Amino acid sequence: MNIKFRLTLLSFLQFFVWGAWLITIANYWFGTKQWDGTKFGAVFSTMGIASVFMPTLVGIIADRWINAERIYGILHILYAAVLFYLPQVTTPDTFFAVMLLAMVFYMPTIALANSISYTLLKNNNYDVVKDFPPIRVWGTIGFIVAMWITNLSGNKASEFQFYIAGAAAVLLGLYSFALPACKPQKLISKDSSLVEVLGLNAFKLFGNYKMALFFIFSMFLGGALQLTNAYGDVFLSEFENFPKYADSFVVKYSTIIMSISQVSETLFILAIPFFLRKYGIKNVMLMSMFAWVLRFGLFSFGNPTSGLWMIILSCIIYGMAFDFFNISGSLFVETNTNSKIRSSAQGLFMMMTNGFGAIIGSVSAGWAIDKFFTQKFSTADSLAGFLDTTVDNSKFVEFIGKQGSSIVNGALTKEIAMKDWPHIWLAFAAYALVIAVLFALMFKHKHNPEAIGNVSH
Repeated sequence: MNIKFRLTLLSFLQFFVWGAWLITIANYWFGTKQWDGTKFGAVFSTMGIASVFMPTLVGIIADRWINAERIYGILHILYAAVLFYLPQVTTPDTFFAVMLLAMVFYMPTIALANSISYTLLKNNNYDVVKDFPPIRVWGTIGFIVAMWITNLSGNKASEFQFYIAGAAAVLLGLYSFALPACKPQKLISKDSSLVEVLGLNAFKLFGNYKMALFFIFSMFLGGALQLTNAYGDVFLSEFENFPKYADSFVVKYSTIIMSISQVSETLFILAIPFFLRKYGIKNVMLMSMFAWVLRFGLFSFGNPTSGLWMIILSCIIYGMAFDFFNISGSLFVETNTNSKIRSSAQGLFMMMTNGFGAIIGSVSAGWAIDKFFTQKFSTADSLAGFLDTTVDNSKFVEFIGKQGSSIVNGALTKEIAMKDWPHIWLAFAAYALVIAVLFALMFKHKHNPEAIGNVSH
């Protein structure tokens, strides 16, 4: 079997086992379990916590002792085992602990998948710069296919989304053992200091004002990166609570609508070289930040009927918002650090965005939604007003019943909490806008097209 095809399958499954639940877990949390938003934010922070230390730790093991493809396979099988157990969890605190364990196993496999691909392509005399991107695109396709399967099989709010991901992870783990060997490179000298071994020497970049500013803004923007992954699908699904939107296409196929974001991501990747050469790294990063403002703002005003175009446009803009910052940010690190610490600096960039940034964003967003943007209703009239319907509407009465409540003399026997999505998304948009304006004013960087064109990978 052709090595490029084998790596394409690996890339496809790598993100399939994540996409099967990442976008839809909020529906399981809020809809099926009916747990609170603060603790959901903490659950989404598990990806950030695991990203802070696990990629480095696993990288050291793969470099010194165990073949990369073997440790990769072991991690995916362990990840699958945790996912199979996850539906048995009955409390949000335990769910957090179990999900953290799952992320400890999964997050380092993203870097390992890239490392395995690079190694095997080079060993088979392929051009990494030319041949890896078409392989990596299949990872995004795998993510999309997983989202579609979860949605079309009727499992976007059920525990079976974890079983789908777990079964695929077992398959990927076993498949990886059949890949050609990626033996430890042992590039780190035995005499190296602990600081060098752990890649901590890159932290000295904080001594440079420009680099420190870049990493700080990366962290704050990283807080926004996972917000639509965490809340986008449940936002669309909760239009079901509004009788006038209950039977809309958006409600039934919310995950498929959200997958437009991933399709857009693949297309904007192709546009990045043009934008970088023409406008420069800083301006491309600014485009990303203002794209986040539009992403959140359009969600705020969108709805499944007259505002459907806003929801779709928001999903299209996601590609620019996500790709333009991640790739241009990585390129900025590449062109502004020396070769000795370049890999460590890239790791630091990922740590600030997907690690600390994701933790801060997930936890603070969950807290803010619960504290400021969740309304509680004790009367049928007030709830009907919020849902833009009447108290005698059959779908309204059905919704109240699903919440375990009923109407007695105009009062609800059980208080019902509703998230104020328009203002949630506006708050996120305002956050992104503040970051964009401050970045434009404080971050100074001169565009050098030659540096971009001559970057070595």
